Amino acid sequence: MAACISFISLRDRIYRTSFSNAGLKSSASDLGDGTVIHSWVPRKAKPQKPNLVLIHGFGANAMWQWGELVARLTPRFNVYVPDLVFFGESYTTRADRSEGFQARCLMRALRGWGVGRVSVVGVSYGGFVGYSMAAQFGEEVERVVLVCAGVCLEEKDTEEGMFEVKNADEASSILMPQRAEQLRELMKLAFYKPVTSVPACFLNDYINVMCSENLQERKELIHALHNGRKLSQLPKIQQPTLVIWGEHDRIFPLELAHRLVRHLDGKPQLVIIKKAGHAVNVEKPKQMYKHIKAFLVDSASKVESSHNGNKAS
Repeated sequence: MAACISFISLRDRIYRTSFSNAGLKSSASDLGDGTVIHSWVPRKAKPQKPNLVLIHGFGANAMWQWGELVARLTPRFNVYVPDLVFFGESYTTRADRSEGFQARCLMRALRGWGVGRVSVVGVSYGGFVGYSMAAQFGEEVERVVLVCAGVCLEEKDTEEGMFEVKNADEASSILMPQRAEQLRELMKLAFYKPVTSVPACFLNDYINVMCSENLQERKELIHALHNGRKLSQLPKIQQPTLVIWGEHDRIFPLELAHRLVRHLDGKPQLVIIKKAGHAVNVEKPKQMYKHIKAFLVDSASKVESSHNGNKAS
């Protein structure tokens, strides 16, 4: 029986072309401490445009997670799409596995590319990193969009049955599938309407291309995210914040969105996208873009106009 053509590798090349056509280029920043951060960055950043960082979650690389939105965002922003450490072409020899470390690495890389103030959009695990960036670098992060990012989870939530997994090890096996059956299970959890008729050879191709590297390190990232986590220890960020959530998210239940809004004293805007699961950026990219634009462009413009009007008066 003939082997399947690697559709995943082909799709990866298509994304590379689309990112290039959107005015981005591949760039790597050596932080000098055994850490290298790879990112798609503007070929020529324009000073009049605001800067926007798109931070991916677990799963496929950054291109796959942001491929449906980059072309929509680059006309309005200087867009930066980094690979987090142990994803894509980013790596470190250091032992730190916290989201705080990821956030510091991204900020150091952005400074190296000459980026000033930024807004961040983080999906799932990327939202943990984006939240940490906002907490650590308050003067440099302007606005925050968190998409299905369970930053308010606590270690006890797993024990109390909030999640469909029993512990961090089980979460690791689902988020880093090594068999077609595991990938099917991940698709059921991540999508509101998962495709159920995907051939096994396609799933195995995806696993081979996207899920075969840095397995131990990624498992350690999951454990670092979960172990000892308490809401009382989560700092309250001060930036204007938009929370986007899939109505039927089975990985980070909707309760975590409401918990985050309460934690931030009701200040964030909350958008619940209907008929969507955890992978909102893939299932509902048009709706997600609409809300991101309204928050980052339209509302920010109103605030600036108001300030300018006050100054003029």
